[in-house]
Amino acid sequence: MRTHKAEQLVIATIGFFWCFLMWFSTAAFSPSIAAHYHLSVAALGLLASSAIWMAPIGRIFAGWASDRFGAPHTFAVILAGCGLVSMLSAVTTNYNLLFFERVIVAIAGVSFVVGIQHVAQWFDAQEIGTAEGLYAGTGNVGAGMGALFLPRIFGTDYRAAFAWLGAIAILLAAWYLLRGRAAKSVERRATVQQHSNIRGAVFVWSRYIAIALMLAYAMSFSLEIAMNAWLPGYFTRGFHDAILALGFSGVAGTQIAAGTFAAVESFCASLFRPFAGYLSDLFQQKGWTPLPFIARTLPYAPRLHWLGISLILVTVCMIGLTLAGLSGSLHAFVLLLVALGICISFGTGGTFALVPLLFPHRPGAAAGFIGGVSTAAGIVYPLIFASGSNIHLGYLHVALYMFVPIILFYFWAARHELHPEEHGLISAAALVAEQA
Repeated sequence: MRTHKAEQLVIATIGFFWCFLMWFSTAAFSPSIAAHYHLSVAALGLLASSAIWMAPIGRIFAGWASDRFGAPHTFAVILAGCGLVSMLSAVTTNYNLLFFERVIVAIAGVSFVVGIQHVAQWFDAQEIGTAEGLYAGTGNVGAGMGALFLPRIFGTDYRAAFAWLGAIAILLAAWYLLRGRAAKSVERRATVQQHSNIRGAVFVWSRYIAIALMLAYAMSFSLEIAMNAWLPGYFTRGFHDAILALGFSGVAGTQIAAGTFAAVESFCASLFRPFAGYLSDLFQQKGWTPLPFIARTLPYAPRLHWLGISLILVTVCMIGLTLAGLSGSLHAFVLLLVALGICISFGTGGTFALVPLLFPHRPGAAAGFIGGVSTAAGIVYPLIFASGSNIHLGYLHVALYMFVPIILFYFWAARHELHPEEHGLISAAALVAEQA
């Protein structure tokens, strides 16, 4: 059956879009769920963070599985399994069981690294930034679409939403199996499959630059997904009076308003991600290396500099969110959310414009580690946001105590002028006999 790289990009993107929609459908209905089960702020923070619990380990395994078994088979299993549990959660009336089922549905989030591996097997180095940006950016829109439209379509009836999302996911799984192809050539597929062993995976996981990219993704994408889960509840509690002043009232009205404002960050982070990938390609084409300390002679050095700039911008925006929240200005906060979403897209797009180039023979293992372990930060962020005496201060604490050290480590790891992908916790010679 003949196919083309554009078709594979479309298949991966639609699959990821629906997985993302399922992943954060819980957050879209968090005000309804909280009102129905009388949840406290702390319980709301726990519910928000639970969406990310399965991602760290799940993405590592999914990345390896996509190298080993191919992206189409791996993606189809994720879609079908999460879709089935989503349908089951629609008829659950016990909160503890519902919580558990929604944690299982959140496994849909591991699909990201599978699609990254799939796209990397069809596109070449000069276009990889834009291709991965189109895949991830368009797919990420699913979170914003969920926050914006699900409450409008289903009101407070989250059970109906969970049922429909699950049923369509199962249909998409069948489509992915029917039309998806693992790589554009038999040789390319064989090369990746040959390197899909545990020694090769450990080699990737122990590289300083891989750890630095993982941390960079923790302060970009993991922040994005944490905000997706946290913001609806945050707006409901932190800007309650401002929302009422806009004319919204009741649980349903407040939920629509909170979901709309929350969608701003996700939409910007998603819609600008293809542009972020293009900017990484542009930095590469122009040879721009403006930052000090970071390597300048590597073939992909400009991409390293672009990512460094992105991380600095994310940190500045987070500090701005606290200032806007403390001022009580809903308008200023939403404008800063726009800026944060754009800067997050720069970080996410910049990270995965580098990953396939650094580890071309182990793209799934690299994507699983970088895109997986990083999501653990997404569990921590909502807990920090909900733990302080003032609901607005968490953004500042995360910026100063987590993001600044990450940026410093990234600068240190990206300083190597010769093959930074070979420098790590264990020597490359001792760990991997063959270097391909």
